[in-house]
Amino acid sequence: MNLNLLFAMAFGFIIILSLLSRLGSRPSSRHYQYRKHKALFTPAERSFLGVLDNAIGEQYRILSKVRIADVITPEKGMTRQHWQNAFNKISAKHFDYVLCDKQTLEVIAAIELDDKSHKQAKTIARDQLVENACHTAGLALIRFDAKRSYHVDSVRTTIASTLEPEFEPEIETIPLITASRN
Repeated sequence: MNLNLLFAMAFGFIIILSLLSRLGSRPSSRHYQYRKHKALFTPAERSFLGVLDNAIGEQYRILSKVRIADVITPEKGMTRQHWQNAFNKISAKHFDYVLCDKQTLEVIAAIELDDKSHKQAKTIARDQLVENACHTAGLALIRFDAKRSYHVDSVRTTIASTLEPEFEPEIETIPLITASRN
């Protein structure tokens, strides 16, 4: 047998063994370890959710941490590769909150709570992508700066001014009671 052929066969055998050992060493998903988060929301997100719930009225519902690709999708008419690229840009991102019609769950607007991380270059690029995606899809995007406290009326006014005339929350008003001087 030719010595070169013997070396080539040995080299090929070593490569095959190497590839097989690498494939065998990859853990399957059943071997990964996971842990449960202690809370779904940060304290700021949880607090703001309560404010939103009070601001929107009875005919609306707030859903949280909704994947962007479950709300909007790339337009038809582009090549499959371009569509997939556009989809991939939004598929791993989520809206902090979405405002929905309570009966139909039609998404009326996306709501973002911007903390100090939104001043970082990476987050600014993400925000610009989300703003463009919402704009081209015709979905209102409402941004609030994260604060220690919020006035429900101010949040309601911001939402209403963005969505007028379609946003008209049915808020139960408390009548003004004056003290009598008897």
